[in-house]
Amino acid sequence: MTQQGVRWAAEQVLALAPDAASQKAGSRLGVAGPWSATGANEGAVWGACKGSGSKPYRTVVALHGVDAGSGPGYSCSCPSRKFPCKHALGLLLLWSSSADGDPAAVPDTEAPPPEWAEEWLAARRQRAERKANTPERTRSADPAAAERRGRQRAEQMAAGATELEQRLTDLLRSGLAGADRAGYAAWDETAARMVDAKAPGLAGRVRELGATAASGAGWPARLLEECALLHLLNRSYLGISRLPDPLAATVRARVGLTTEAAELLATKGAAVRDRWLVLGRQDSGDGRLTTRRIWLHGEESGRSALLLAFGAAGRAPDLTLPTGLALTAELAYYPGGRPLRAALGEQLTPPGPGSVPPGRAVGAALTEYGDALRDDPWLEAWPVVLSTVVPVPGPDGWQVADADGDAALPVDPRCLGRSGLWRLASISGGRPVTVFGEVGHRGFTPFTAWSGAAGAEAVPL
Repeated sequence: MTQQGVRWAAEQVLALAPDAASQKAGSRLGVAGPWSATGANEGAVWGACKGSGSKPYRTVVALHGVDAGSGPGYSCSCPSRKFPCKHALGLLLLWSSSADGDPAAVPDTEAPPPEWAEEWLAARRQRAERKANTPERTRSADPAAAERRGRQRAEQMAAGATELEQRLTDLLRSGLAGADRAGYAAWDETAARMVDAKAPGLAGRVRELGATAASGAGWPARLLEECALLHLLNRSYLGISRLPDPLAATVRARVGLTTEAAELLATKGAAVRDRWLVLGRQDSGDGRLTTRRIWLHGEESGRSALLLAFGAAGRAPDLTLPTGLALTAELAYYPGGRPLRAALGEQLTPPGPGSVPPGRAVGAALTEYGDALRDDPWLEAWPVVLSTVVPVPGPDGWQVADADGDAALPVDPRCLGRSGLWRLASISGGRPVTVFGEVGHRGFTPFTAWSGAAGAEAVPL
C-alpha cells in the first residue's frame, strides 16, 4: 500500500525480485543516471531508462493490486521475461530512495502520467473492472451440482486412499531392503495415481517417500516413520465421519481439500483484525514454482499466522511483506485443529517499522510445539520466538540455549551449511538475543534475529 508522499523501503522493493540476480541487476539501476521522464502519483511510478539501444526502455509500475492479496503490476518495453524486470526494480528503488535523498529523482506529481504509461494503466483498470463486473461462476449457484461434484470427488479420494493403503501394505510385506536403490519411478507412478484420485496432499507425501529412501544413512527408520504417518492419514480420511470437527478439517487439508481464500474472507466473523508484525520470510522453488512463506505475529491477539504465495518460474510471488515491518490488516484462518495458515484480506495501513516480538524460553516453546503436534500429527514444524537465548556452536552441531542455562534446542542439521548461523553468532556476540524460527522433530531452524539492544531491527538470517 502507498499514498502520496509515503514510499516503500528498499527492502520492500527487493522482496519483489524473482531471484537474486534480478536484485543485483535492479540495484545497479536504482540511481538517477540512466533515468529520465520519471514521476509518481498515488497509484503508479513511471520512467524511461537508457539501455544499449537507441530508444530508452519505458517502464511503469502500478503500485496497487487489482484485488485483495494481489501485488503490484509491471510493464516495460524491454525483452526480459522476468516479472518484475530489472528496470522496474531499479525504478522502484530510485523512487524509494527519493524519500531520503533527492525527491526530484522521481517527483510526486498531480499531472497525469505520460501517454504511454497512462495507456497501460487504463487498460489494467479496465481489465479489473471487467473482472469485478463479471458474475462469478461459483458452484454454489447450483447447489445440487456442487453436492454431486463434492460427492464424486470424495469417492475418488477414498478410492485413492484405499489403493495407497494396499501399496503401503505390499511395501512393508516385502520389506524395505532395496528401496534406496529402486529409484523414483515407482513413487512417481503412485503419486500420479493420487493426483488422478484428486488427492494432491497424498501425492505430495508419496513423493516424499521417494526422497526419504534416497536420503542417506539411517533412511530405513525415516522411511518407516513416513509410511506410518501416511498410513495414519489414509485411515483418518477413510474414517473422517467419526473424527471431531477440528481434526476432520486438518485431515481434509492434509489430503488436499482446500478452501478458497475469497470464501474464507467472505465468511461473516472470520476476519481477525490486528497489527501484524512480519516475523520472517522464506522462498523455495522447484524450478517450476516459487513458494513464499511469510510468518506473522498479532500484537493484540498474540496469534501466529502463516501466509503462502506462489509465483511461476521467473516471476516473484505477488505478496511482499519485508521482515521486521508491521501493518494493520485483516486475516482469515484456514480451518484446522491448530489453525496457522491464513489468507490476507484488507490491509488497513501500509507496512511500517515494527518492534521486537515477545518470546519465550526453550521449554515453553517445546511445550507449544507439542500441543500443536497433538492437534496435527502431520505437522512438520511450528513457528516460535525464543527470547534471551544464545547461539552455541559445537563439535556435534549448533544449539540455541537459554541464557540462564536451563534448556537448549539443537539446530536442524540441514541448517549447518548456512551462513546465517554465523550471522546469528555475530549479532549475539555471546549475549542473549531474540530469535524467530521453526521448531520441528529435527530441531530448530532460525530465520530472523533481534539483538538485545532497545529498538533493535530485525535481521534476516
